[in-house]
Amino acid sequence: QKVKNIQDLNGFSKAYFASGCFWCVEAIFEEVDGVVEVVSGYAGGTEKDPTYEQVSAGRTSHAEAVEVYYDPLKVDFKTLVVVFFGSHDPTTLNQQGPDRGAQYRSIAFYNDENERRIIENHIKALESENVFDGEIVTEVKPIQHFYKAEEYHQNYEKNNPNNPYIQKVSIPRLKRFEAKYPELLKNH
Repeated sequence: QKVKNIQDLNGFSKAYFASGCFWCVEAIFEEVDGVVEVVSGYAGGTEKDPTYEQVSAGRTSHAEAVEVYYDPLKVDFKTLVVVFFGSHDPTTLNQQGPDRGAQYRSIAFYNDENERRIIENHIKALESENVFDGEIVTEVKPIQHFYKAEEYHQNYEKNNPNNPYIQKVSIPRLKRFEAKYPELLKNH
């Protein structure tokens, strides 16, 4: 179900993640069963009301991030953490695919101590199972402010399927995720 009005989202839980270009990350979380809406934006920095021009040029301390509204009766925070780590490379510092700079760094945000523990335990499990070749460099930090990105960034992949970046980077990343976690997808 697609939520039309932001007020309709009041009853849902929220989670926040940064893992590269928010167009890609939004498209991935939109596919997860139990997720009702994903908003692209900026988080992790200190500047108020940042713009895409500032963030994408690396002129702020923010990262491109997403705000995930989800139904905790259908999907739990732990599963969203699995999606986060399973849909990007958390070992590349300040880079995801072709996108380089601190604005593309990997951050798992938490709302409370329980979520922080879930993230940290998942990282420990990934490391003990040697899931990744390199060291996980994902930042784990409390969400302080999330700033919604400009309207044209919302649902960007869906609205701009012929954009060259979407074709070369975003869609292949989404397809890899879908192939890896078919059981987590809507209408699976």
